[in-house]
Amino acid sequence: MSLSKSKLDLLVRVRYNNNLPPPPCPPKMLTIETNPKRYARPEFIDAVVDDTPIPMVVDAELGMPLDLSLWDCLWDEAADEDDLNPSSDPMHLPQLDPADEYLAADWTGPATQSSAMGVHSTVASGSATGNSTPVAQSIPWLRRTEYITGSSSASKPAIVEQLRTQAPPVDISHAAQIASIEGTFASCNESFHLDSLVHPLKKGLKAVDSYEILPDADIWENAYDLFRFAERPGERPNDTEDPRLDCAILRPMESDGDHFLAYYLTETDEAALEFKERRAAVAPYQIQEEEWETVYQFVRDYETVMIEKEVPNEFLLLLEEGASPDQRARGAYYKSIERKMILKKRRANLHEEYQDKWEIIRLTHAAIGPEEVDERDDARAEVLDPMFTVRLMSGRGDADADADGEIDQDAVPVHV
Repeated sequence: MSLSKSKLDLLVRVRYNNNLPPPPCPPKMLTIETNPKRYARPEFIDAVVDDTPIPMVVDAELGMPLDLSLWDCLWDEAADEDDLNPSSDPMHLPQLDPADEYLAADWTGPATQSSAMGVHSTVASGSATGNSTPVAQSIPWLRRTEYITGSSSASKPAIVEQLRTQAPPVDISHAAQIASIEGTFASCNESFHLDSLVHPLKKGLKAVDSYEILPDADIWENAYDLFRFAERPGERPNDTEDPRLDCAILRPMESDGDHFLAYYLTETDEAALEFKERRAAVAPYQIQEEEWETVYQFVRDYETVMIEKEVPNEFLLLLEEGASPDQRARGAYYKSIERKMILKKRRANLHEEYQDKWEIIRLTHAAIGPEEVDERDDARAEVLDPMFTVRLMSGRGDADADADGEIDQDAVPVHV
């Protein structure tokens, strides 16, 4: 061991050879031509300067002695405080030292701004041409900024009153607001051409049609989340069609303070297809006379890897052509997405105790209750009631709003 260690040290020394720099002065007894300017460079004594401490003699009062015994008012409550608080009268101000008198002088040069001292100075400057230009007030440059602001704010009421008299009256009626909003769409309604549209990334694409963007009032009360799986769920290959995936169930779960999602699917593809056909045949918020149920089985648990609570650039979009009377007007109807989540398979733990775990879910349709109807109408009022924002911001709306920002149905009628 000792032999190998010595060889290792030798290798390290050879590998990381640290050559010494040449000496700043030639060796003695040798005549070497040296430029005399080398001795005059300040870097020559940097090492000496760094190692030499700077002698500083600083007393406890930092060179500014203050004798508090000169003011009797600090020790005697009945003493006069005029010495400690001098009067603002220029005739009774304390005498300045002759070396500091120039600091309080009124300068008559051009207006300057002292950034080094942090003080703004306003200096009077006269007009040689005789114009009736208002002259700024002469203020010493050593004066504090808040005093300058206070003295110059005396004319603010007059300026505000002048602006009010010059400003034209603004029409804030409901019809005027609608006209103002419609005027902002003039560029896309009057002089709009599809040929002028260019895709920001794919220059070869061309627009073939345009739609009005409108909020989707039919589903506005629903909250939609976007889930992304790390791998395809359902335990089937990617090239195999799985009709069960678009009707799966995600159920929130909790175990020992850990929150995750339980994933359920139908047992067969036929059950999933039958469920989607029955659901499409029934109108929204209506129950079919024939009772039927769909059985879901537990597949596995998923944990959330990342959650985005603000999704401003992704939303649901439905294009309506309005070809038949049963359809809505032609347009692109949107609904915002509340959150985005990335799901990852959760490792199964046989010894883990679940709270209210379900192995099988029997899904049936139930009628919507009165409280759910009121909650739905309150959410739809945001896009269906033109006076929703006005009533929400009014005093009556603030008084009737609860802690969650909901509006009392009796106080604010909703027009659907």
